[in-house]
Amino acid sequence: MKKKLLRFWKALGPGIITGAADNDPSGITTYSIAGARFGTAPLWILLYILPFMIAIQNMCARIGALSGCGLAGNIRRHYPAGLLAIVAVALVAANIFNVGADIYGMAGALNLIIPLDIRLLGTLMAIAIMALVITLRYRHIESIFRWFAISLFVYGIALFLVNPDWMTIARSLLIPVWTNGDAFFLTLFAMMGTTISPYLFFWQASQEAEDVRQDRPTLRVCKFRTVRPGILHQIELDTRLGMIASNLVSFFIVSLTASTIFTAGSDDITTLRDAALALKPLAGEYAFILFALGVVGSGLLAIPVLAGSAAYVVAEFMGWSASLDKPFNRARQFYLVMVGAVAVGMLMPFLGMTPVQALYWAAIINGMIAPPLIMLIIHMANNPDIVGPHRSSAPVHYLGVIAMMLMLTGTLFVVFS
Repeated sequence: MKKKLLRFWKALGPGIITGAADNDPSGITTYSIAGARFGTAPLWILLYILPFMIAIQNMCARIGALSGCGLAGNIRRHYPAGLLAIVAVALVAANIFNVGADIYGMAGALNLIIPLDIRLLGTLMAIAIMALVITLRYRHIESIFRWFAISLFVYGIALFLVNPDWMTIARSLLIPVWTNGDAFFLTLFAMMGTTISPYLFFWQASQEAEDVRQDRPTLRVCKFRTVRPGILHQIELDTRLGMIASNLVSFFIVSLTASTIFTAGSDDITTLRDAALALKPLAGEYAFILFALGVVGSGLLAIPVLAGSAAYVVAEFMGWSASLDKPFNRARQFYLVMVGAVAVGMLMPFLGMTPVQALYWAAIINGMIAPPLIMLIIHMANNPDIVGPHRSSAPVHYLGVIAMMLMLTGTLFVVFS
């Protein structure tokens, strides 16, 4: 039994890490505000969006594993160069905004436990994260990220501590409801946008490619190659578990703030710091500490993923060496892009931009690029030069198409309203 659990733990990789990174501090902010303003009413979107989330990430994972190359590298090789340039600029810009918001969201939460200046805390954590990523090799980083992913289940513990109304939660999860007109729709779309996010597409594809190259270091990348038997099944299981775990954590966060802040009638929160402070008198000291620690754990995982996905895109666009398994001197440009993304993100408060403004612009950019990017991923997942005979199954294909249409409809509504 112990050996089986150990094998299962080692089999978890890019899927579970990507799912956990989806609950970054900006995502936690979105879910906290949703629960605080609308109670348990938005919970159903987390259940019904899950199949679409699994389908898209599964396509990304298969593209990376079967080609030995990330999304950007495949776009560069198989599609017009101008297309990758547009995607790269938009994704890097969105990720930089997100990195800045996440660093200071995480620092603001930690400040409630360690009373140091928020900018100092943010700087120290950013330096520590980058030092970790640059000095450790891929397998060590992947192992550490797995533990960060597990740490996010502290929100489940916090939820149990507040003794919520489980019948109301179950009803809201299973039965879709609509309330408060446009404001409620915008909240649902924000939850969709932070759940199906472009940086996750690039990160998982690149990490699956890293995994394949660990076993086959001489692999010629960006072209279909056969993989060992069972690997695609393992990837699909890892991806499915990762996305389920991600939405389970999101469910805990919405339910927690709905059962405390919304129930108490104080829904005026705009940041994680506001949410944590509001929880303290309502949920108790332990739930408050767990919430703050969960924010820190999510940031420790999400910041390297955000900066890393930007670095993979730029490196593959430029034709540079891109791998977390290589030392700094063998992938200098790749690591410098990661450091640069974090450094620029950290400048935002000094330039007068708040974390909320950064999240706003990141959401707009992500919303604009997600639909065409999903369309491109669907095409890539059926391109024999990339995936060979392992084309997407019909259910996965149509779930991807519907997800693209939903994101496009939501984006158009937000733009024109």
